[in-house]
Amino acid sequence: MMIGQFLDYLRYERNKSPLTVQSYGEDLRAFETYFKNLDSHLSWQSVDADVIRNWMESMMDKGNIATSINRRLSALRSFFRFALIHKLVDRDPSRVVRGPKKARPLPQFLKEGEMDRLIDGEGMWSDSFRDVRARTIIIMFYETGLRLSELVGLDASSVDFSALQIRVTGKGSKQRLIPFGEELAAELQHYIKVRDEFFGMATEALFVTEKGHRMNNSQVRYEVKKNISRVSTLKKRTPHVLRHTFATSMLNNGAGLESVKKLLGHESVKTTEVYTHTTFEQLKRVYKNAHPRA
Repeated sequence: MMIGQFLDYLRYERNKSPLTVQSYGEDLRAFETYFKNLDSHLSWQSVDADVIRNWMESMMDKGNIATSINRRLSALRSFFRFALIHKLVDRDPSRVVRGPKKARPLPQFLKEGEMDRLIDGEGMWSDSFRDVRARTIIIMFYETGLRLSELVGLDASSVDFSALQIRVTGKGSKQRLIPFGEELAAELQHYIKVRDEFFGMATEALFVTEKGHRMNNSQVRYEVKKNISRVSTLKKRTPHVLRHTFATSMLNNGAGLESVKKLLGHESVKTTEVYTHTTFEQLKRVYKNAHPRA
């Protein structure tokens, strides 16, 4: 009865779509079935926050993901708000219940062997302008951890070869300096030489198209995806995967979290901490493969 009143309210007063009304109805009836099976004396007026929490736990035990559970909790909250306003219940137990946190997916990254094969594999690259540019872009992402927009925005003057550092403009127009090594310096100098010979003159933008225009995000993304696909079957094959690869490699080889945070241009170390979970997952795999009792 109460569920029907609420669904009519959604249908006729809130003009919700038939699919939304059906979804709300299924969620509310599922909860009603749950608490009736728990205790036949329970009703919408007598269920409390613990019953709702137990329902959520039962859904988690059955393998429901946080997004699905939070959607059902949202339907329950909407129902109780309606019931309270219309004096169908005298309290709202859902108000104090928190939904489960969504699991944050671990960053995807390329293995060290895959990066070595991509960069230095025999027959992987030609001497063409396009191949030299693509290889340099990939090495740049891998050795500096730049964001896509940061790499696209680089000018030739952003690179200081004497100090071996790059001046980068990140989020919020904040600038930071990123150091780089002799290998990247040599690759950049080779690319600039090929680029200038290709056009017969120097250009302001560091990475340019065959027509001499600054590359845009889509063009860089295409080159990265095409070439990562040659060595990896990862679902994501984006410049951000190379940024993840940079961070993971740094932490796996002894870099401190605060140092990686600064190199990546993160505001908070909490953002960088996701990579410690990645490296821990790697440690677990190493442990299972190496320990005789694992």
